[in-house]
Amino acid sequence: MATFYSIHPENPQKRSIEKIARDLQNGAIMLYPTDTVYAIGCDINVKSAVERVRQLKRLSNDKPLTFLCSSLSNISEYARVSDRAYRIMKRLIPGPYTFLLPATKLVPKLVMDPKRKTTGIRVPDNAICLSLLEALGNPAVSTSAHIPNEDGAFPTLGLEKQRLFDTLEPLVDAIIDDGSEPGSQVSTILDFTSEEPEVVRKGLGWEAVEDLNVASSY
Repeated sequence: MATFYSIHPENPQKRSIEKIARDLQNGAIMLYPTDTVYAIGCDINVKSAVERVRQLKRLSNDKPLTFLCSSLSNISEYARVSDRAYRIMKRLIPGPYTFLLPATKLVPKLVMDPKRKTTGIRVPDNAICLSLLEALGNPAVSTSAHIPNEDGAFPTLGLEKQRLFDTLEPLVDAIIDDGSEPGSQVSTILDFTSEEPEVVRKGLGWEAVEDLNVASSY
């Protein structure tokens, strides 16, 4: 059964955050709020925890996992960032954006796209996430928290919070509640793996990207 934490959305309680971070370092997985939807996450460096997240989401090993970084400089440790990508990302973070980038050797194989050697990274505009990252000292996996139906399909995002908590409580070790309802809009995805940046999914914050003259595949 998961431990519940009621965390202030703007001023996260340091003691609780540090306790969650220690548990993550020891292999725990969590359900937690982000600036888009509730997510399932773990310490990126704990292989057993990443494997549990994959099993929970029913992901095969060739499906990449997005992870959270604390800043643009932190991203540059885990991905190769071109000058153009840097200028665009600097305008957008923190915020509801996922950046697809060429991975460095610091990205675990269980997390990256094994064929393209790319990775998806976010810097969320969320005080709880950023506090956890600071306490961890490294990135955290972040995959949207869906609930599987009996047929194995995942329903639309935006589930009622209590149902989400009740369903995932037996499957995770920690549940963070910031008082908000689960979001229903996903992040905007920008692909920086080729010379020309491209928007491959329009989500929250899309309007700000449109102002930066980034091409779209839509």
